[in-house]
Amino acid sequence: VIYSDHKRYWNVFKPICDEFEKRKIPLVFYTSSEDDPALSCKYEYVKAEFIGSGNKAFAKLNFLNAGILLSTTPGLDVYQWKRSKNTAWYVHIPHSADELAGYRMFGLDYYDAVLTTGQNQVDLIRKIESLRSGIAKKEIVTVGSVTLDNLKKRYDSVPEKVQNEKPVILLAPSWGVSGILSRYGAKLLSALEQTGFKIIVRPHPQTVVSEKNILEPLEKQFSNVEWNYDNDNFEVLNQADLLITDFSGIIFDFACVFDKPLIYADTNFDSLPYDADWLEEPRWSFKVLPEIGIRLEEDDIENVGNLIQEAIESKNLQEGRNKIRKECWENIGNSAIKVVDYLVEKQMEISKI
Repeated sequence: VIYSDHKRYWNVFKPICDEFEKRKIPLVFYTSSEDDPALSCKYEYVKAEFIGSGNKAFAKLNFLNAGILLSTTPGLDVYQWKRSKNTAWYVHIPHSADELAGYRMFGLDYYDAVLTTGQNQVDLIRKIESLRSGIAKKEIVTVGSVTLDNLKKRYDSVPEKVQNEKPVILLAPSWGVSGILSRYGAKLLSALEQTGFKIIVRPHPQTVVSEKNILEPLEKQFSNVEWNYDNDNFEVLNQADLLITDFSGIIFDFACVFDKPLIYADTNFDSLPYDADWLEEPRWSFKVLPEIGIRLEEDDIENVGNLIQEAIESKNLQEGRNKIRKECWENIGNSAIKVVDYLVEKQMEISKI
């Protein structure tokens, strides 16, 4: 069984579902989005079903009868979602290539296995396990990134790369008190407007749900910028010449696949709610940011146009992108095959017990 808590993760699950269908292996796909693209796919072996959201979905999952459940959703056995006594093996697959320290605390503790994108995630998981007592050591298999593979396949198929007359800047923040919109909001948007560049703002989906008090006034005040809420982020990533963000996982989509520069905001990240709070050293994703982007501090906001030009023209950032790609993205192009190989082999192993 696959469980997807939101339709935005279809970019992770579609290649996996396609591989199950290709091998003629039965798969059940549960989703909490009533309009999930999976529900309209004409599969023969993959059966998709909307199971409701929130507690309604958890009520079904908590009594699930399955050999294996695969999900991107953290927090198993921490909040309302509990392990079912009738499900043998829980597998987490990340939707991002960062090191996963940005998950809410204990996010992966009770999974049996994690299918990592690269060594950066392996190191983080083993570090967290060593710091917490009573946690079983998870099975880790590095399969690569289905998300990045999918993006790369689409990007490679674009006949002509975008050539913008003037720079297109994508502002894509995380949500929460440490996010760009919470910290710098109107000040940064005002400075970006004055650059004369095309500005696209793509708020985090959770901002739409939890931070309407921040988002709605900004939308009204800055009606001249483009506000993007597409379920699929490919078009805006492809169109943009530069990304401005904070600690969002979109950093690695943009740098690794689209091979473009970024500016990252210094938002004084509050690690307290996250697994990162257990670490004595900085997160891997924070350590590599200076190699692939230029730091934006609050005092620099008025000069953001100059920083944008500097980042676009930088050769050093290109070298940094090549380096981090090797650390966070293995098995390029083969991740979905690796995922299904693992799940099929594990199911056979479970069936023999």
